[in-house]
Amino acid sequence: MNLPAGFTATTDTPLPLHAVRKPEFAAWCAAQPAPVQAWLAAQRFDGSAGSVQAWADGEGRVAGAVLGIEDPHDPLAWAHAPRALPAGDWRAACELDGGALRALQLGWGLGLYRFSRYKSQPAPLARLVSEAFDAESFDVLAACVRVRDLVNTPTEHMGPDELEAVAREMAQVHGAAVEVIAGDALLAQNYPAIHAVGRASHRAPRIIELRWGEPSHPHVVICGKGVCFDTGGLDLKAAAGMRNMKKDMGGAAHALALAELVMARKLPLRTTLLVAAVENAVGPNAFRPGEVIATRKGVSVEIDNTDAEGRLVLCDALTRACELSPDLLLDFATLTGAARIALGPDLPALYANDEALAHEWLAAGQQARDPLWRMPLWRPYLRYLTSGIADLANSSNTTMAGSVTAALYLERFVDDGVRWGHVDVYAWNDSDRPGKPAGGEAQGLRAAYALLKARAAG
Repeated sequence: MNLPAGFTATTDTPLPLHAVRKPEFAAWCAAQPAPVQAWLAAQRFDGSAGSVQAWADGEGRVAGAVLGIEDPHDPLAWAHAPRALPAGDWRAACELDGGALRALQLGWGLGLYRFSRYKSQPAPLARLVSEAFDAESFDVLAACVRVRDLVNTPTEHMGPDELEAVAREMAQVHGAAVEVIAGDALLAQNYPAIHAVGRASHRAPRIIELRWGEPSHPHVVICGKGVCFDTGGLDLKAAAGMRNMKKDMGGAAHALALAELVMARKLPLRTTLLVAAVENAVGPNAFRPGEVIATRKGVSVEIDNTDAEGRLVLCDALTRACELSPDLLLDFATLTGAARIALGPDLPALYANDEALAHEWLAAGQQARDPLWRMPLWRPYLRYLTSGIADLANSSNTTMAGSVTAALYLERFVDDGVRWGHVDVYAWNDSDRPGKPAGGEAQGLRAAYALLKARAAG
């Protein structure tokens, strides 16, 4: 197994890393050598969750450390360790069951992560030593890192072309097929909404379709919103709202990473990935408020606001997905600020048209310690998307229920009988926290993988 940075299977002198819960700290401390007890008392260390304390030997060299943790099966319970510990090789000096060991490995990797593409000399960090690394944990970690790296990369280096290159690289590694329709070919191949949103950019809009798996296996389609930068279009965002819009392809990042994880783990699922990749730019041919645009489904859409563009590119992708008659359809999108107002930055909003799917996904999120919160597809709010001149409006002039109406818009393009789940995801950490560094973030990804893994097994 090729180990990622921050992990090693061999070392001469690993340092002992103890982990204790606060209620058990006094008993653990009493069993330590007197100098260690005295040092921990002097530092007022009491085993509180999220705390770390190292100590030295008689010659002043680091000799060991103790972590305060609350739940050893929660990856984030361990995530403070690698950045707080002195640089060196560390081995867990406590008994861990399989679940706790997997949580330690994933949490260590999440805690180590920093986006360093443009940094010159990253500082040396602590490494975790083990002879029993779990391959699945590392694949899940790699998927989370994939999302973070894609979202963190500036649009200059992560446009529609680069998203296509990522999909082609994945396909080559895992033996998948890729088809891309780009530029004016989108009109010829009936993807008019994707074309309308992306036509003003010098970077051609496109739909990326990756296919993998055996025809006899259950068919899952994963869609992602890939708006590589969102100016807001002619309904231009203010500077503060535009600053981080490189992250508006966060849905595509999640979809790519999830498909890659399914392939890496060789789940018995026929998988189709659909990414609508565009840049919502301002130009002489930018689509305008008040226009009526066509969609692949044949539903006409009046443009109330050009900054509600993600649902426009997704509606063509969802229509294509339904043409494939999937057993399950999932989509990820950084779709609305309203979801963040409702649930804050850490909880993705989950919508589903199938009760069993919703309950399974929520349960998978609890199991994976990757929570989501279900929101209602409250269909009476479709009245907010009424158009006087088209079948549907893409937005409304009310601030009410913005995330719900966006999900209802998407549902209009999902065929009856297709089980569908939609995640309105932030894909971002506003500040540094252990295991959650500021910048791009995978949210709901581990839950989605746990959902698909359970379905593949069942």
